[in-house]
Formats: sequence, C-alpha cells, structure tokens
Amino acid sequence: MSYDPNNIFAKILRGEIPNDTVYEDEHVLAFRDIQPQAQTHVLVIPKGAYVSFADFAETASDAEIAAFVRATGKIARDLGIEENGYRVISNHGRDANQEVPHFHLHLFGGQNLGRIIKPV
Repeated sequence: MSYDPNNIFAKILRGEIPNDTVYEDEHVLAFRDIQPQAQTHVLVIPKGAYVSFADFAETASDAEIAAFVRATGKIARDLGIEENGYRVISNHGRDANQEVPHFHLHLFGGQNLGRIIKPV
C-alpha cells in the first residue's frame, strides 16, 4: 500500500475536513472518531506521511516516534481512561482491514472492552 496524499487523514491535517480535536502538537493530531466503536474512541495520527506502523517505525525520526508514543499516553490520561484501562489498535494492510493509508492508532476506552480476539 502506498501513501495517498488525498486520503481522509491527509485532508484533515491540511484543514480541508473538520474534526473534533482532543490533542495536537508539532508531530501529532488526535481527534474523536466520527463512528465511535466505544464510549471513548479517538484516532491518533502522526502529522508525517506514513502508511503503516511498520513504515512509521522504520522511517520516522526519533523525535516523531517519541512524540507519538508520549502523546498517546497523555491523551489516555487526559480523557480519564487510564485508570480503568484502554485498548490501542493499529490496523496494517488488507487482512487487518486498514481503511486509510495513513498510520493511525485507535484509542478505545470508557467501558469494558471485552476480549479483542477469540481463541481459535
């Protein structure tokens, strides 16, 4: 999957599509998902053009990686979901149903999330 500069997250980063921002800094933007799958459902995205977690881990600067990880923890604390727990998911590729070719994390919380994967 190659990076599409016209994907929805790129448009959000350029200000072409509005969002409900919960956090922003030099390297990271986080906003509420428009179709939440849990009481709290926030998307955390780097501002750089990275297709997937693997792409981000391999090519992002140390500053971008540190900012992204720290921001995700801060957002969970700020949203009040750290104490009872939360889930972080990143979909990569076709088999994981990655819909947007821009690396992002789904941050879920605010309720019991149950098991994520059922035993086979």
